[in-house]
Amino acid sequence: MKVILLADVDRLGKRGDVVTVRDGYARNFLFPRKLAMPGTTASLAQLESIKSQLSCRQEQIRKKLVQLADRLDRVTLKTSLRMGREGAFGAVTTGDIAGLLAEHGYQIDKHSIVLEEPIRAPGTYDVVVKLGYEVTASVKLWVVEESV
Repeated sequence: MKVILLADVDRLGKRGDVVTVRDGYARNFLFPRKLAMPGTTASLAQLESIKSQLSCRQEQIRKKLVQLADRLDRVTLKTSLRMGREGAFGAVTTGDIAGLLAEHGYQIDKHSIVLEEPIRAPGTYDVVVKLGYEVTASVKLWVVEESV
């Protein structure tokens, strides 16, 4: 039986894929859980129109994210880090960077900011922000020393 997947199903396919499965699997598992719909000629034609609408919508979102990335590439953030004789008393984390971006009017989730490890030394850093749809931006971060 041909079915159209309405959600990602492990070891079967992704949303929107047309796959062939056994009748019992479709009737007893996929259809009751609303994971798939029958792959009739009408539903296949409907799938094509939905895919074209979805691709247009995704392209619009991607264009907006590219514009946001261009604006973020020009942003320079500045923060201070308390330093003592032994080293830093704290660190600049992704949450701190998200807060600095919020002060500049950009609502970015801290999980979208990529840091290999928290920043514990003064200096200039290029911080990568993943916006989605394979669009990334780079924000310049200045960390200055604040003596105790």
